[in-house]
Amino acid sequence: MTFGRGALAIVLVASALAGCSWFRGAPEPPPPKAPPPKARVHELEVTATAYNSVRSQTDGNPSITAYGIKLRPGMRIVAVSRDLEKLGLREGVRITINGLEGEWTVGDRMHSRWTRRIDVYMGHDVKAARAWGKRRVRIRW
Repeated sequence: MTFGRGALAIVLVASALAGCSWFRGAPEPPPPKAPPPKARVHELEVTATAYNSVRSQTDGNPSITAYGIKLRPGMRIVAVSRDLEKLGLREGVRITINGLEGEWTVGDRMHSRWTRRIDVYMGHDVKAARAWGKRRVRIRW
């Protein structure tokens, strides 16, 4: 069976048009991407104490944390026990503390003898730190 020139031209034009998106229509859009996973909220009950940047409460310079942060009154810094660092409470992590307003930042590390414990920085206000005392609190990060 032989085709004439006209039939061959029609086949060539049809195959060329089949490759054109305007002739076939727009391609189907890709399926929607799954939303990114929500950040997991951690919650833990710990013992909370308070500390000040005074010589009697530190081993070295009372104004420098174990992470090298220079403390100034008014900063919302907490020190964490080393076991909490292993749970993700590392330098720079923001936490909320039941009983205290706002967010606090992990910026110091406690001595290795403490576990499940945070120490809330209260500047030079020793009276406020003593009034805080030692209590159980729930933290979230």
